[in-house]
Amino acid sequence: MDMKEQPVRCTICPKLCRVPPGFSGECRIRMNVGGALQAATYGRPCAVHVDPMEKKPLFHFFPGQQILSVGTAGCNLHCKNCQNADISQANPEDVQAFDLPPPALPALAARHGCRHVAYTYTEPLVSYEYTLDCAQAARAAGLRNVLVTAGYINPAPLRKLLAVIDAANVDIKAFSDPFYRDVCGATLEPVLRTVEMMRAAGTHVEITNLVVPTLNDSDDLFRKLCAWVAATIGAETPLHFSRFFPQFRMTHLPPTPIGTLTRARDIARKEGLKHVYVGNAEVADGETTTCASCGAALITRQRYVVKANRLTQGGACPDCGKRAQGVWA
Repeated sequence: MDMKEQPVRCTICPKLCRVPPGFSGECRIRMNVGGALQAATYGRPCAVHVDPMEKKPLFHFFPGQQILSVGTAGCNLHCKNCQNADISQANPEDVQAFDLPPPALPALAARHGCRHVAYTYTEPLVSYEYTLDCAQAARAAGLRNVLVTAGYINPAPLRKLLAVIDAANVDIKAFSDPFYRDVCGATLEPVLRTVEMMRAAGTHVEITNLVVPTLNDSDDLFRKLCAWVAATIGAETPLHFSRFFPQFRMTHLPPTPIGTLTRARDIARKEGLKHVYVGNAEVADGETTTCASCGAALITRQRYVVKANRLTQGGACPDCGKRAQGVWA
């Protein structure tokens, strides 16, 4: 049989899809064309916006600054609660897209006054070649690169990508492999490995946990997640507990109760985490950065807007002098 007529193994993510000619893998975008895998979304993002950094969410990476955000169709996870399912779970030919080749990205960022670029909205890792080429072009132009990702990728491609990534927010869906298998169509261990590799590479890392009622909101799961974060990547790692709202295939569940989110925050603090946030909800001091040493309020926010920033130029607390973990202007 001609090699062009044989299936091709995709090695980007742990699913290792075996892709027949003319078809795509589970992510819908990595296609076998003539015996070679090609991303159908290369140079064709379906979402391009300017966002506040806090929307990623990144609270310890140039707070208050704007970031150019780019996303393509497709995802290698199939979360039943996906908030962007109209593009993440869509075939690329069914989604309106824009022409944005990697060399054009830095000029677009400059036009909007952005010094940072985020690869976000869906899963930037499945559009691997496009994300890598864009990040390299941005880095060459002096821009900083941010990944907003579920972190489901194999070590070799991740290692190459991290050479040009400055910060990442990784969504740990739950500290539970059964949850990953049932809700996301994936597994937990590769995500944890991704976070560890990011930290080892010097990438600034923040973690998000979307709290879904009845599915990943137990005290035990909160403790396991927080203990792992503290022990593996550090007690000063920012952790964001985010409020779930019913959507996609989980419209039967209610929004996360505020009390559940504050309980999760309390558990995280008892486990020693110093920077714990509550997102998608109005919670007192839910978005306030406090000093890990003296507890003073350093940055206050409201709905992605920085209201006050008391950090010194070097990123230290003005009251006790301890430097806050993060990357500051």
